[in-house]
Amino acid sequence: MEVSVLNIKGEDTGRKVALNEAVFGIEPNDHAIYLDVRRYLAAQRQGTAKAKERSEMSGSTRKLGRQKGGGGARRGDINSPVLVGGARVFGPKPRDYSFKLNKKVKALARRSALSYKVQENALVVVEDFNIEAPKTKSFIEILNNLKISDKKVLMVMPEVNKNVYLSARNLQCTKVAVASDVHTYGVLDAGVMVVTESALAKMEAVLTK
Repeated sequence: MEVSVLNIKGEDTGRKVALNEAVFGIEPNDHAIYLDVRRYLAAQRQGTAKAKERSEMSGSTRKLGRQKGGGGARRGDINSPVLVGGARVFGPKPRDYSFKLNKKVKALARRSALSYKVQENALVVVEDFNIEAPKTKSFIEILNNLKISDKKVLMVMPEVNKNVYLSARNLQCTKVAVASDVHTYGVLDAGVMVVTESALAKMEAVLTK
């Protein structure tokens, strides 16, 4: 499977790059994608919700009413959960929502997501480039040249490029990622994925181990 390589002016360079079938041409596994996206979203949760239980409440421990004959529950002191302002039964406690997923499942999920992008013609390969100074205007010009300025874009670079990152930072629908950090959720969340030639080689190296 071959894809044309464009330059940042949106012009065809006349060169083609062969996509690794083991990474970009597999039959997508939807369940692996589901598990990896669920893992990613779970890891984003803060898990800081907390409600006081009866033993943590500050208030009088005096029994408010008689044990019998009141016509209601034996609610005890003012901290009772059945009273307004009282404690909460089985309330939330700080916890870690993250869970482990096997490496092979995560890799399969990423390959499946990338294969979907190829099937949808939503993968654009550009030759390696750099932006001389961090300017949002320069990055927008690249998106306009590639005719993807109206889409949600994931730009994948081979390594950290400060100027490219700063140029795209103010654009709400654009994210810049390093090839080794590309994850399933990021791929699926993007409408179009723009990958440089060097980044493409690094992604294939990581996902074919």
